Amino acid sequence: MPNHKWFGFTVLLATIVLLLASGAYCADVAKIGVIDFQKIFEKSEAGKTIKREINQQGRRMEKDLKFRGSQIEALKKQLEREAMVMSREKREQKEREFRIKINDLKSLKQKYEKEIQQLQKRLINRVRRQVLNIVEEIGKKEGYLLIVEQIGVVYAPQSVNLTDRIIQIYNERYKKQRTKKSSK
Repeated sequence: MPNHKWFGFTVLLATIVLLLASGAYCADVAKIGVIDFQKIFEKSEAGKTIKREINQQGRRMEKDLKFRGSQIEALKKQLEREAMVMSREKREQKEREFRIKINDLKSLKQKYEKEIQQLQKRLINRVRRQVLNIVEEIGKKEGYLLIVEQIGVVYAPQSVNLTDRIIQIYNERYKKQRTKKSSK
């Protein structure tokens, strides 16, 4: 008798496993997509515009720093030339002014670096939000289970890569947005 119980239990367990397994095979295949945000940033019109804006701002800041640096260099040369004929108090005052100007320049450089980083972060985050809105729309509209950023993906076939499509949609929207702004 004990053998019949085990046999019945085994048959019941095998039937349950087969039913569950067959249900899994009948289910729809999950749609998964991949995007490369770095490529979107580099190839999209909005990303290119942001890079130009950041570079222009950086060049303006660099030009200002160079100009101030040349003023300090001129002051240093003047101080070296006139040091022998100045009184001790006057020389110490000029040296103190020189050190203050150097520290001011260093502070200004740090301020500019921080401003560039903040500008870059703000603009990149704006692009990221806009791209994520497009990704979410595509995901919902086309029934994607998951769309991930390529940065953590070890392998994905090109057929699941949505990057070029996202760039195309983003460029169209960006162009419309710029047209609206320029017509105002």
